[in-house]
Amino acid sequence: MCYAIPGKIEKIENNTVIVDYFGEKRKALNELAEINIGDYIYAQGGFVVSKISASEAQSILSVWKETFFELQEVDLRLSRLSLSGNDADKRLLGVLDKASQSRQLSRDELLYLLGLKDKKGFELLFKTANFLRQKNFKNSCCVHGIIEISNHCRQGCQYCGISYHNKDLRRYRLTKDEILEAAREAVEVYGFKSLVLQSGEDPGYSVDELADIVKRIKEKFPSLLFISFGEIGVEGLEKIYQAGARGLLMRFETSNPKLYQQVHPGMTLESRLVHLRKAHDMGYLILTGGLIGLPGQSKEDILDDIFLAKELHAEMFSFGPFIPHPNTPFSGIKPPQEDEVFKVLAVARIIDNHQAKILVTTALETLSPDAARNGLSSGANSLMLNVTPLDYRPFYSIYPQRAHQSEDISTQIESTVSLLRSLGRAPTDLEGI
Repeated sequence: MCYAIPGKIEKIENNTVIVDYFGEKRKALNELAEINIGDYIYAQGGFVVSKISASEAQSILSVWKETFFELQEVDLRLSRLSLSGNDADKRLLGVLDKASQSRQLSRDELLYLLGLKDKKGFELLFKTANFLRQKNFKNSCCVHGIIEISNHCRQGCQYCGISYHNKDLRRYRLTKDEILEAAREAVEVYGFKSLVLQSGEDPGYSVDELADIVKRIKEKFPSLLFISFGEIGVEGLEKIYQAGARGLLMRFETSNPKLYQQVHPGMTLESRLVHLRKAHDMGYLILTGGLIGLPGQSKEDILDDIFLAKELHAEMFSFGPFIPHPNTPFSGIKPPQEDEVFKVLAVARIIDNHQAKILVTTALETLSPDAARNGLSSGANSLMLNVTPLDYRPFYSIYPQRAHQSEDISTQIESTVSLLRSLGRAPTDLEGI
């Protein structure tokens, strides 16, 4: 499986290249030392990742060209929207018609959509969001791999299964060689062009060690690297950026400071937002969002969360259900219904219909076996596959019975390819370029 389509460089302007993909032109930032007009490259998230030989690129493109346009036709058919002649509530039809034209909705209109309760309303909202997704992103669906390098964490978040509250958890910490081997397998064997390195806030790794790991992966296995290590300080972010990381996955979880303190005693929302804002200033791509279903959370809070993600210049929105682990203080609190999460994804797509990718989280997939399909049909256009070594994966237990916990990488890829093909999606970050 190919997680990026190679493109041919047509023009070079300082550190920006213009790349041709089947007649369409895209821009990407180039940080490679040697690159020339006529070279074929892979790009992810707006960055050139690596060069590829002309013969190999042409072989891949010859296979992709027919398939790619076939998939586009399927996606166009599935994303068609018709609101006229519908017997749904007139107010709903008016709001969705306005949204479908990419006109800005008022706060009251957005809260109205978040408050929908009937199945017909859900379906029309989801169809509108999917229409906007196709209109602005075509049929691309970026597929990232995630390597969970450690489940040690010094924080006491009230719901998280790898927090220090969980005394029964078997802790692990991958060695540098194990991390490099996991990255090698993901990139060289399975074709991932974008990886996330994730852990709890683990004092067992120094910032210098994390930076060295990132540097070595970039040197050996070219890919777009995201980090998700919690709050490691602005200096830590700078060191790891200089080592080669270009993305930061860090949820703010809620834009409500009081809710944040209830969930994260001893921590502040402002500290997290400082990290996110400084990271963006450094050049990181930002992946962020909130939790849906927090105790005491209102529709107004959720709407504020979406607007905050947009304000933070998120490359990708990550909104997932609140699923507390049974070995934490918030055990017993029920997660939200899956349709409540799909509503948030759909409204997020309406609010930011042309900029941010939207992720179907593993937590959402844990709620329902159909969550990936339904999420991708509700405005989302990104998935994350778990490429953590199987021996360790069960112990990254942020919540119980995680989706894909025992699936090998080949099985995840096979099911993902099948799903994307059925929806007319191409597993590539083409539109992010």
